Amino acid sequence: MNKEQIINAVETAVTERGCFLVEVTVSKDNDIEIVIEKEEGVVDWEDCAAIDRVMHETFNQDEEDYALTVSSAGLDRPFKVMKQFQKALGTRVEVWLKGGKKVKGVLDAATEESIVVDGSALPFESINSVRPLIDF
Repeated sequence: MNKEQIINAVETAVTERGCFLVEVTVSKDNDIEIVIEKEEGVVDWEDCAAIDRVMHETFNQDEEDYALTVSSAGLDRPFKVMKQFQKALGTRVEVWLKGGKKVKGVLDAATEESIVVDGSALPFESINSVRPLIDF
């Protein structure tokens, strides 16, 4: 199985749970990781279990051996898709720029070309990663 087949198999279940796909990876050893995010709120165990069920109903592990992990994008992972940026509008983020500089602030806007943090536009071509900022 490949990434596209997996996406096609789980897409409906992901949407029905009020979630969206963040990332699907398939290693050469057939270790599959499906990362989801909730449109509103947080991903719970039932969301992950529903996607796991669909995968096992669609792809028979006896015919094609694979290991499966379904998880939430979590607070420690960088944003991968625009929906994550849109969901995070108005919240604090940590932006790692190319060259090693780090910017912290409120995510004001996000487009396909750039994000705006505390009023400053940062083009994606200058960004290594963006993740939620949790202050303790």
